[in-house]
Amino acid sequence: MKIVIAGGHGQIARRLGRLLTARGDSVVGLIRNPAHSTDLLDDGVRPIVCDLEAASSDDVAAALSGADAVVFAAGAGPGSGAARKYTVDHQAAVLLAEAALRADVRRYVMVSTRGAGSPPPAHADDVWAAYVHAKTAADDHVMAQDLDWTILRPAALTDAPGTGAVRLTAERSVGQVTRDDVAEVLACLLATPATAGLVLELAQGPDPVAEAVAHAASNRTGEPRR
Repeated sequence: MKIVIAGGHGQIARRLGRLLTARGDSVVGLIRNPAHSTDLLDDGVRPIVCDLEAASSDDVAAALSGADAVVFAAGAGPGSGAARKYTVDHQAAVLLAEAALRADVRRYVMVSTRGAGSPPPAHADDVWAAYVHAKTAADDHVMAQDLDWTILRPAALTDAPGTGAVRLTAERSVGQVTRDDVAEVLACLLATPATAGLVLELAQGPDPVAEAVAHAASNRTGEPRR
């Protein structure tokens, strides 16, 4: 497949890019900073400079030309304020969906977050609350489009080595999950078209990744919550 990853220099995105190229997929990474191009090339990923906070739908559609799938892995990141949660975590995801429709790329995999789909807890600070609202709005928009979408909501992320074992269900994710394992799950979702239309919560757990994804696909354990 040809797969385009938005936010291509992110921690999950780079892990995913390396996994996909290793299995023979052609991978493009959309990046904002041209200085990140060398890192992507080292991963076997073709960089395209495309700032999702400034680009038009036509610009992004051109970058998606010929793709079989897109992955939204962009994010404003730690230290950014509430305003950029809206412009990146929400608006950039909406832009990518619009561009995918223009480019006739039906498969859209969204890297969302724990807590999306529900109001943020009362004790959440303003930035976290903005992040949850932005992710919820982005998920809702993507689910309303004529796309073969999958929404993945990981638990708290860690940089520990991947375990290869997860819990993937429609229930709220609790605990933690490694970025390695998130990337492996994303790669498996991209190779499993029957996961389209599912909202899946991810945490560390007892099931090998391939089995967890196959079970979700066959049992429709992540039916959409809107």
